[in-house]
Amino acid sequence: MFLVGNLKLTRFTYVNSGRESYGAILEAEEGRILDLTKLSALTNINIPASIKSLTSKGLKAEEIFRELTERASESDIKKAIVDSKNVILRAPIRNPPKIVCLGLNYKDHAEESGSPIPKEPIIFMKPRTAIIGPEESIIKPSFVQQLDYEIELAIIIGKRGKNIPISEAGKYIFGYTIFNDVSARDIQFKDGQWTRGKSFDTFAPIGPCIVTTRQINDPNNLHMTTKVNGEIRQKSSTRLMIFNVYEIVHHISRVMTLEPCDIIATGTPSGVAAFMKPEPKFLKHGDTIEMEIENIGILRNMVVEEQPKLKNLYKEDVQYHS
Repeated sequence: MFLVGNLKLTRFTYVNSGRESYGAILEAEEGRILDLTKLSALTNINIPASIKSLTSKGLKAEEIFRELTERASESDIKKAIVDSKNVILRAPIRNPPKIVCLGLNYKDHAEESGSPIPKEPIIFMKPRTAIIGPEESIIKPSFVQQLDYEIELAIIIGKRGKNIPISEAGKYIFGYTIFNDVSARDIQFKDGQWTRGKSFDTFAPIGPCIVTTRQINDPNNLHMTTKVNGEIRQKSSTRLMIFNVYEIVHHISRVMTLEPCDIIATGTPSGVAAFMKPEPKFLKHGDTIEMEIENIGILRNMVVEEQPKLKNLYKEDVQYHS
């Protein structure tokens, strides 16, 4: 029997055909993915057409997945399994209604930046055009000199809500993924606010999958690590957040209505490039960033200096004019 406990949702395109689909990463079979839309076609069991549609089902998504895999024959499941080398993983959520980010949500990060500990969540927005997926390139604009990384646990909202009590917040969360809040520090610090320095295209890598809430025992106690070219830069835990996952959902929902597929990035711990001692270690062309959060996976991206000849690396399905 196929186990629902293996559910890690990912969006991907086939290398040969370019066809988009979504599926579940099979942890027990490394490097293999169960194509859920293909399995749906083989079994004539209807499921939502995309991860975005599935997310909108909220906590019922687990039931949909369980019904599909339990009713499918072993033969159909085998036919629907694909090797990861034959697909390209994409950002699991491509066009969220909004991306809400928290600043200074770890005491050690606030301290390393010389900022006071916030008494309420500090929030800002990123545009959805900043999103890229695993293995896609972070494009460093030629005029940005201080490019930085920030590992963050991202909440994926699964149910519309406003003024959500802390005690009810878990019912509005579909799952979690990894988010890299890429930042142009020179622009951020010059502007005195964060929007421009954090909103460039490719400055929101996300993935490699969404892990549903039932697969995460405690989102407020997950180990997290950032490596740049193999060197550990950040090593922390979500238990050190100032405002935990449920408090964050509560506070943000008091400001704005939360909707299915909204992404909430919950802040980063210490160890960012800008405040390293004795001197900063900003990202440069060719650097590889690997971010890992316990029970989710690894999000890997490479930094590429912006050049006209690299326009095809700029972003999925984006026309880039040099």
